[in-house]
Amino acid sequence: MYATLSRLLVISLLFSLSACHLLEVANNNNSNSSSGSATATASAYIERFKPIAIAEMKRTGVPASIKMAQAILESGYGRSELAKKANNHFGIKCGSGWTGKTYQLRSKNACFRAYSSAEESFRQHSDFLRNGSRYANLFKLKTTDYKGWAKGLRKAGYATSSSYPSKLIELIERYRLHQYDQ
Repeated sequence: MYATLSRLLVISLLFSLSACHLLEVANNNNSNSSSGSATATASAYIERFKPIAIAEMKRTGVPASIKMAQAILESGYGRSELAKKANNHFGIKCGSGWTGKTYQLRSKNACFRAYSSAEESFRQHSDFLRNGSRYANLFKLKTTDYKGWAKGLRKAGYATSSSYPSKLIELIERYRLHQYDQ
């Protein structure tokens, strides 16, 4: 009787350990695929918009790496409500001089610029920085000085978060976006 009970206990224990191992393997596979999905999303976003980021750098002097990092950060790789519904990949608000289309983002209770395409958003972002007097000092920096640009954007008031420059720099270095600034 004890032998049978002992065998059942051992079998139950082995079964439990096997089940735990299978769950752990399944969870690891799921987390790897979601991280792979994020990488795929980032790669697709970068591949789609790097040509216009490079063209805008040549046209206006805004580094392609900065433009791409801001777009990634502000739009969540193009998945934010603002990017999807208003083609605004940079979180640029209406402002008093804006006469174009607008989008009301209820979660922030704010008016944002709306564009007919994501590419128009990329071009308007360049013009917004180029024509804004508070950003004039940025254009004294080299297009290869992405760290200076990241810090300068925060200093000029583009973002209020003190971690904004480090977030941009981290994205630029993670995805090697600085290679597009040449």
